[in-house]
Amino acid sequence: MARYLAGLVSVLLLIIGAVLFWQARPDQAQAVPMPPPPQAAGELAPLPEPPEATPKSREQKRFARADKDDDGRITAAELYEPRRKAFAKLDVNGNGVLSFEEWAVKTIDKFRGADGDRSGWLTPAEYATTAPKPAKRKARCSC
Repeated sequence: MARYLAGLVSVLLLIIGAVLFWQARPDQAQAVPMPPPPQAAGELAPLPEPPEATPKSREQKRFARADKDDDGRITAAELYEPRRKAFAKLDVNGNGVLSFEEWAVKTIDKFRGADGDRSGWLTPAEYATTAPKPAKRKARCSC
């Protein structure tokens, strides 16, 4: 009895396989068009030249960045404003005048921090501590 049952199952599987194979065949009406034949390396069509920005358009962009209120004019306030914030950060005592020490405060602080023995100069080991830290790399996905 098991032989008959196994034979019947195998016949059903063959019929199902034949039907699936017949349905997977592409129709002649929906044939995919063939791509054009490849051209030889010397026969390639030249690419069009990319448009170049003229100096005038670059200057217009630079002007537009400085003209904050888009009125077609750059006032002194518009030109000075981005620099005022940086100046205010450096002007530690707020007197409106930058001394050399105020201007170089980060460098001076870095030197004082590295000069561990307070000798007024840096040894090679002390100078090595002033090297910039390497940039942090983004973690790669471990997928």
